Amino acid sequence: MSAPRTWLTVDEFCEEMGISRSTFYDWKAKRRAPRVRKLPNGKLRIDRADVKAWYDALEVAA
Repeated sequence: MSAPRTWLTVDEFCEEMGISRSTFYDWKAKRRAPRVRKLPNGKLRIDRADVKAWYDALEVAA
């Protein structure tokens, strides 16, 4: 079994989170999405470590 990729595309992130692309871009505009990097070709990439940190920060007390 191969290890998960370090960098995710927007589509891969959306699929893993179960959200639409429009939701991702809405979150991004409101600075609620994980940190992204823009490649020279304009494509966005999301580091899996940033996704984990972002997700961990969403935790609320039960």
